[in-house]
Amino acid sequence: METSLTIAEVAERTGLTVYTLRYYERIGLIAAVSRAPGGQRRYASADMDLLDFLLRLRETGMSIQGMQAFVRLRSQGDASVGERREMLERHLAEVQAKVAALQQSMQALSFKIDHYSEIEKTQKRPPKSGKAREGKTSDDEQTTRPGPKRQPALRAWPGQAS
Repeated sequence: METSLTIAEVAERTGLTVYTLRYYERIGLIAAVSRAPGGQRRYASADMDLLDFLLRLRETGMSIQGMQAFVRLRSQGDASVGERREMLERHLAEVQAKVAALQQSMQALSFKIDHYSEIEKTQKRPPKSGKAREGKTSDDEQTTRPGPKRQPALRAWPGQAS
């Protein structure tokens, strides 16, 4: 016999709130969950598998509407496998682009941190000329490495406010 979990147990395991689990059921992200004789929700392993995947989609920035579209396609069974694959391929490409943009930003941050560390090291030594030029800061120098064409600023992830 398959064990089932209460809504509180699922909330604890997934990190979702009880309210969010009920909301996901209400909007059709998860099918109506079976109920115990007293009316309490009981989540089966299939419910948990879907929730785990939906959490991955959410974590990677897929909107609620996108997840709903995926779940609608999933409910059609094998007839929609191609559409689901294409949908996930598009989403994966978006995630990969975000990761690449974040990696560029991480490199720029690391370079700037290294730049400031070098400035701090030189500040600990006595100045050579005794007087720094007024109004000039270390940031006036170019402190970014030449590289590939600058990426546009990150857009908000689907479902996030801009």
